[in-house]
Amino acid sequence: MSRIPTTVITGFLGAGKTTLIRHLLQNAKGRRLALIVNEFGDVGVDGELLKGCNDAACPDEDVVELANGCICCTVADDFLPTMLKLLDRPNPPEHIIIETSGLALPKPLVKAFQWPEIRTRATVDGVVALIDADAVAAGRFATDEAALALARAADPSLDHDSPLEELFEDQLACADLVVLNKTDLVDGDALARIEGSLSADTRAGVKIVRADHGAVDAAVLLGLLAGAEDDLDARPSHHDSDPDHDHDDFDSFVVTGGEIGDMAPLEAAMARLIAEHDILRIKGIVAVGGRSARLVIQAVGPRIQQHFDRAWKADEPRVSQLVVIGQTGLDQRAIALALAAELGTELAAGIA
Repeated sequence: MSRIPTTVITGFLGAGKTTLIRHLLQNAKGRRLALIVNEFGDVGVDGELLKGCNDAACPDEDVVELANGCICCTVADDFLPTMLKLLDRPNPPEHIIIETSGLALPKPLVKAFQWPEIRTRATVDGVVALIDADAVAAGRFATDEAALALARAADPSLDHDSPLEELFEDQLACADLVVLNKTDLVDGDALARIEGSLSADTRAGVKIVRADHGAVDAAVLLGLLAGAEDDLDARPSHHDSDPDHDHDDFDSFVVTGGEIGDMAPLEAAMARLIAEHDILRIKGIVAVGGRSARLVIQAVGPRIQQHFDRAWKADEPRVSQLVVIGQTGLDQRAIALALAAELGTELAAGIA
């Protein structure tokens, strides 16, 4: 099964991300696109501006807004469930576009594509860093750095207090393509100097494309084939030693059991384990005594959801099975023992 390519578009407030994405959607040439918009307050792309700008390529239902803060800080709670919903659609998109807020670190988002349920189904086709040429020519990083500072102060999810220069450098270091926008406002000599300066913070071979009003051909932006999630070591970040932004690889394991009589004790145990351990996700099927349908349970961060789906088949064993996913270093034995106790089974062999 081929993986759905995903393009990450990053860049400071005012760099022109909305305009670039609108141009991309309006010139998709029949390709089915989905757009994930990360914004909070007045920062980032206004999803309403993007809805309806190209019904054939990206209908309104394919424009998904994440409004719970900086995407690099809310990967498990917001981004991953949204991606899974898109991938699970009967007719999934051909290409996914992710717009990060101007304050997000791109590397943690790219690393999220190593998530076990995503890495076989989607890949980061490329990271595109959009740069405001007019602001850089004036010695700034954004058209309105005061607005950036207010946005950072207003959003409690932004627990990183990086100088703007570090965020700017991180966006460039992670990029597979740099779009130097608003070049119509800067003369040729200044553009050449800017390009030389940007090259110092980009990886070898990364191209810089000039653009006016975000008008970049879709063939340039899409189809970079970078596989960025497999190339993280080559994308240095000022936050590589920061555990809040540079997560280890993921571990996962399965706990199997039989029927349970009541869901409440299992849910309480899950909530406690999620709070005590570094668990990102628990999902699975639970057999409940006296019920003809399977109980589907999903836990992402502290949120636990459940619903009954189809009936158990006559020849299908009524077995409960939970998959636990977290960062490397999970205390698998402690978690599995607690879940196994609620599922009425002995701890399976092979649990660390």
